[in-house]
Amino acid sequence: MSSQAELRRPSQMRGAALFDRTDYRLIEAPEDRDEIYRLRYKAYLNGGLILPSETGQVRDVYDDAPNVWIFGVYVDGQLCSSVRIHVLTSECRMSYSTELYGDHLHPRLDRGEVFVDPARLAADPEKARRLPELPYLTLRLAYLACEYFNADTGLAMVRPDHQPFYRRVFLHEPVAEPRAFPGWHTMKTSLMASDFKNLREKVLTRFPIMRSSAFERRMLFERNSQPQALSRPVLVQAPLSPAGLV
Repeated sequence: MSSQAELRRPSQMRGAALFDRTDYRLIEAPEDRDEIYRLRYKAYLNGGLILPSETGQVRDVYDDAPNVWIFGVYVDGQLCSSVRIHVLTSECRMSYSTELYGDHLHPRLDRGEVFVDPARLAADPEKARRLPELPYLTLRLAYLACEYFNADTGLAMVRPDHQPFYRRVFLHEPVAEPRAFPGWHTMKTSLMASDFKNLREKVLTRFPIMRSSAFERRMLFERNSQPQALSRPVLVQAPLSPAGLV
């Protein structure tokens, strides 16, 4: 997702209207996955993160992990962005974050903590320029996952120029030094994190678009094949309020 889109706060309150035009889809069919992989390639190539390749796709082994949810974000029926969400527990630890920052995360997972780990954020460059709210709408999925899975901490592997967005919206702070990300030839990422349970109300007050209903969360994340290791009692949630950006 372009730095201009991520770091620019929407100048006009279009959040509620755009929210009504937005559809979140869990991506599972092979042909739909291919569309997501092509979107990643287009976004990362445009951002100078990767070199051209004959495949025209970006995918990795974590796309098939048992603790993964891959979403497409559609506005007016058109694919605009995507995010991959991993839920990390003591029994399910597969993600790039645990690969790169295992020295920070494994001891906490050993203690029974639960992390929500969004990755592979990508947006169509042209659509991102037209829809400055797109980063909020896309990363909202990670926040809903924190609610649904009763996470202790929200994570994000973030390039340096995008850190202000995560700090401002999710109150993330860096917890590890920058490290090279596999496949990116120009930039390192830093691991950022926030205490979801203690900061939840502050984020929801400042950004009401992050609110959700229990029904919406079940529709997005509940599935029959969900690993037992991801089960955990959920929080009592606040009711759904109108979407909006503050």
